[in-house]
Amino acid sequence: MAVAGPEIARVLAPGGILAGLWNLVDDGVEWVAGLVRVSGSAAIGPRDTPANWRAEMAGMHLPRTGSGVRFGSPEQAQFPHGQRRTADSLVATLATRAGMLVMPERERQAALGGIRDFLAHRPETARGEFPLPMLTGVLRVRRL
Repeated sequence: MAVAGPEIARVLAPGGILAGLWNLVDDGVEWVAGLVRVSGSAAIGPRDTPANWRAEMAGMHLPRTGSGVRFGSPEQAQFPHGQRRTADSLVATLATRAGMLVMPERERQAALGGIRDFLAHRPETARGEFPLPMLTGVLRVRRL
C-alpha cells in the first residue's frame, strides 16, 4: 500500500470510500477444510481462506501521504454464499491457479488426482452437483 496509498488519496475525494472484495472458500465447513489441506497452497492459497484474509487485512494500513491525507480504520465484513459445482468443474478451476500452472506436469497431475480422489470420496461432493461454500470478504476504508 506504500505505493498505491498516495495514488488512492489523489483520486479519492474526502469522505470517499475505497472498497475491495475477495472470494474465499469457507474453510469453516469441515469438508472444505479437508479440501484446502488436500489441495495444498498451489491450488487454494493462503489468501483464499477467511482466517488468513482477516489476518492480512487487519495488518493493512493506508499510509499518511505527503499531502497529509489520512484514512479511517479499515472495516471488514464477510458474506456467505455458494457456488454450484461438480467435482470436474472444481478440479478444472483449481487447475488454472497460478501455483498449479507452474508445477512440473507430473507433480501437477498428482496434485489434481489427489483433489479428484478427495472429492470422489466425500458424501457432500461425490454425487453430481454440490454447493461449494464461499465467503465474499469485503474491506472498506474512508478517506478522512
